Formats: sequence, structure tokens, C-alpha cells
Amino acid sequence: MARESESGLPIEPVYGPDALAGWEPAEKLGAPGAYPFTRGVYPSMYTGRPWTMRQYAGFGTAAESNVRYKQLIANGTTGLSVAFDLPTQMGHDSDAPIASGEVGKVGVAIDSIEDMRVLFDGIPLDRVSTSMTINAPGALLLLLYQLVGEEQGVPADQLTGTIQNDVLKEYIARGTYIFPPKPSLRLIADIFKYCRTEIPKWNTISISGYHMAEAGASPAQEIAFTLADGIEYVRTAVAAGMDVDDFAPRLSFFFVARTTLLEEVAKFRAARRIWARVMKEEFGAENPKSLMLRFHTQTAGVQLTAQQPEVNLVRVAVQGLAAVLGGTQSLHTNSFDEAIALPTDKSARLALRTQQVLAYETDVTATVDPFAGSYVVEKMTDDVEAAARELMGRVEEMGGAVGAIERGFQKSEIERSAYRIAQETDSGERVVVGVNRYTIDVEEPYEPLRVDPAIEAQQAARLARLRAERDQAAVDTALTALKKAAQGTDNVLHPMKDALRARATVGEVCDALREVWGTYVPTDAF
Repeated sequence: MARESESGLPIEPVYGPDALAGWEPAEKLGAPGAYPFTRGVYPSMYTGRPWTMRQYAGFGTAAESNVRYKQLIANGTTGLSVAFDLPTQMGHDSDAPIASGEVGKVGVAIDSIEDMRVLFDGIPLDRVSTSMTINAPGALLLLLYQLVGEEQGVPADQLTGTIQNDVLKEYIARGTYIFPPKPSLRLIADIFKYCRTEIPKWNTISISGYHMAEAGASPAQEIAFTLADGIEYVRTAVAAGMDVDDFAPRLSFFFVARTTLLEEVAKFRAARRIWARVMKEEFGAENPKSLMLRFHTQTAGVQLTAQQPEVNLVRVAVQGLAAVLGGTQSLHTNSFDEAIALPTDKSARLALRTQQVLAYETDVTATVDPFAGSYVVEKMTDDVEAAARELMGRVEEMGGAVGAIERGFQKSEIERSAYRIAQETDSGERVVVGVNRYTIDVEEPYEPLRVDPAIEAQQAARLARLRAERDQAAVDTALTALKKAAQGTDNVLHPMKDALRARATVGEVCDALREVWGTYVPTDAF
């Protein structure tokens, strides 16, 4: 009797050669590092060196987060990944009334260049790759990072890292949007242009399916809607006058890794193949790097449980293995206590050690694409690809990603998938260890990490001091220039950088753009 995958596709009890009847290996697979990149984007993959081990971290004040980053680097992290608090993500200062109760809670509070300076104090930006999970205000945080690099004496062309900068998925699944889609896409195109000349090694966008998956998207939905967003970004940049090969090599993606290991491996392989063909056939990209779907992976936070949290260590290990077998370029492994609170130092270290065990104590790095030729994985790759392409076709029929967003299509599809998962869990059809099976009567006590509520007052005091000490006339002049650029067609990043250098705050810069572009109001579901 066949089971169903997370995408609702059949999984047969046994697969054999007939599963790949009429299958052309050269067309479907190619060699590792060669079109269509099913087997990986680099010829040697992890046989040369393992993936970049990132740990997503940030909480409270910049000073507290700086201490955690230095601990992670000392423990072997090869790349930092910054979590920002909700006010920062929404473009509000810590002393804004709307920020009350949220300062420093889900990430670090960054209000100005002074906070960014403290965040990276003693961390050499020419030797560390930094990923920043920031979207609507992504340009601001990138420019603050560049300014801090300049203060350290690091040329901008030596900075490496990524800003998430994927606002379309915010309208679909996450909600930390600021501006309407049209000016948001204009801002992203400006970032592409700016980085091409100013910060050429920077990955200008990380097109994210992770948050869709956390909202309930199936693997097929995750890659379909993510790649559809990617197509929208490419079209926007091309329409703005850029050659596809000038910016496409710096595009990157961000996916989840679930415990359903086989389908996850198939999902990653299918995504690479679809993207390579789209970039070649629709956009005429000629640079091989433009065809490569390079991606970061985070293990599935939505699958972690507050019940028997130590079991999450096992889940994260399986999820991390799925990402590695699927060919990720970098990986964040969640801490076992994240369903309860922010990770403690110990749990964050254990999460990193999970990656190190995979890299150095197993043999999965000894050969490229260990599952190539597997009857089940190759068939599942074809099935996931077909399901994703069907969804992408429906998005195209609505005019592309923005048109589908305006009709609520992606959100509605993801909500249906989430509802199905909830029903299966409630009925016991879907087993969640420790939740609906293998439960215990009394949970062991656990002391979570707690953020000091005094942080909000501390940040407000820092802001008051900054506003009292800075040259207000210079700030006003810079913000006026920014609004003028936003009203016209000039690249807004240049006046934005001037404003931030003059110590304008994140909230003030975003308010200037709100004044010109307005804010997004979501439509009803499709």
C-alpha cells in the first residue's frame, strides 16, 4: 500500500528500474557542477570542503549578541547569521510606541549605526561571512554593515555575506512587510545595481521558501512559490535595464529541511533543475553561475516540540542530514529548546556540534551526491518537479508572483496545506513523538533563556542620547535627499547611506520612505 509524501504524492513500497522508464540520465542529471545541476552546483561539493556552518543568533542588545557571536566563532562557526528583533524588521525604532514589548525579543535591536558598530565590535568583517535575516529594511542593514566595515578599514569589495531581502514571501507567509509590492521591487532592483558596483561579492537576495514551509507549505509548494518569486525578481531587474548575467550569479535561496529525508533530498534536486532551465530558457542567461541555484538551509523549526524537547536533537540531526544529502551550500541547525524560548549558550553549541558530527564523523562528505541513481530519489525528484511546475504554471496564469499575491493564491494554498497537516496530527494519522504518541505524564523542568525587559528602556536612552548629540541639520538634509530620490528614479541607496552615516535611525529612514511610497495593506484570501 502506497503512502503519501508531504506534498501529497504517492510513495511506493518498492521502486525498481521501471520507475525510471524512458528516463534520460544525461538530460535529467548531468555531472555535478554542470547543467542542469541536479547533482549539485559544484563539481567537488563537500569532498573539497564542507558547507558553511552558520548559526542564526541575535537577541537583546547589540552587546549581548556580540558576545554570543564571539562564542560561536570560538566553537567553530564559519559564518554568522543575524536575527533582528521585530521592530527592526518592521522599520521602527525601539522607542516607537508600536515597538513596546517587542524590543530585543526575537532578535537583536538595531536602531542606528551605533548599534551596528557594537554588534560587530572585535569581529573582522573581511574574514567573516555574515547573513542577515532582514527583508523590507534590508538595504538599511546592508548599508550599516558597509559603514561599519569602512570604519574597520575593510574595503566594500572584501565584504561577503547575504541579506535576505525577499519581500514577496512576506506578503505570502510571514507579514514583516512595510511598503507595497511595486516600490518594494524597485528598492530590490536598486540594491542589485548598488551591490554590482559597490559590494560585488555580496549575495543581494536570499529568496526564501523557509517561511512558507514554516507556515505549512508542502515541499512542492515551497519550491514552486519560491522559484516563482525568484522569477519575479529577475524580471524586475531586467525591466530596470540590468543584464541577467550581471546580477543572477549573486542570487541565492533559502529552504527548510524537514524530517522526511527522502522527499527533502528530492526537493532540493528538483529545485536546482527547475531554476537552471528557467534561467537558460526564459532569460537566456549564458554565465553558468547564473544558472546555479545556490541555497542556505535551516532545519525545520515548525517540527520542533516543547514536549520532551531533547527529542528535538534527533529531529535536527535528521533534518541536517537531509540538507547535506540534498547539496546545501550553508546550514543552520536549530537548537533543541527553540520551541520553548531563545537558545541557551549550551543548546546553541550542541546545534553547531550536530553539523560538525555530520561533516567530520560520517562519510557523507566523501562523495558527491550519494543518492544519485537511487530509484526512489530520482522518481521522487521527478514527481516533486512536476507538482512544482504545475503550481508555477498557475501562478503565471495570474500574471506572475505579484499578481497571484494580490489574489491571495499562494497564501490560500499554503493555508490549505497547513490545515491538512493539523487535521492529520489531531487525528493521530501523522505521528509526532511526544505530542500525540509516546507521551510522558510529567515533563522535566527546563530553565529557558529570558530577555531582560529593561533592554527597551536602555535602547530608548541610547536613542535619546544619539538624537541629542548628532548634527540634526545634516540628518534632515540627508532624509530630504532620500525622499527626493524615492519620488524619482535615482538609486535610493546612495542618499540612504548618507542619512545612516549622519546617524539617522532605522525608523527615521523607513518613515521617510513610508511618506513617499505608503504602506502595504493586505487583501482578503483568494
